[in-house]
Amino acid sequence: MEREELAGMIRKIGFSCVRCGDCCRGTKMDENLVMIGPAEIEDIATATGSRPEDFSQQYPEKMQIPGGGSITFEWCLKRTTEGCIFLDGTRCTVYASRPWICRTYPFMLSEDGLSVSPCRGIGRNLSHRESEVMAGLLIARSIAEKEEEERVRVILSSHSVPAGKDVHLDGSGVRVL
Repeated sequence: MEREELAGMIRKIGFSCVRCGDCCRGTKMDENLVMIGPAEIEDIATATGSRPEDFSQQYPEKMQIPGGGSITFEWCLKRTTEGCIFLDGTRCTVYASRPWICRTYPFMLSEDGLSVSPCRGIGRNLSHRESEVMAGLLIARSIAEKEEEERVRVILSSHSVPAGKDVHLDGSGVRVL
């Protein structure tokens, strides 16, 4: 999808963040999981001075492998009883370093086109410039996600997963847990 076309779709839908924090809340295991890749983890660690294990965890879904054991792919931000670990009331404490999914919320590009998640900010006026910026972010996010998927494919095809072991796999490598 071309950037101009995408920007037009976004402008037609309209969006302006109302700073409600709803997208950051959710505390159940499958609610509002924010997937993050190795580069995003590094950015957040640098910005906060924290260790990755302080704010990230393995994505909770596992794929069982023949011979026993499992594989988990990628990471997600940890959550507290209030929601995202970086949520302070309705404010993001890592806003300048927030992950792609947060930068582009409530929009997402998929093979089916533009998807829009429920959000209080939908339908609000959006300038031409703002829609162009969002379109650019969505395209960059899509490229980054595809690059990470390719790194994972290459690693998975070139490494054997030890039978009976639980492993974690992302674009930076395979780790036995």
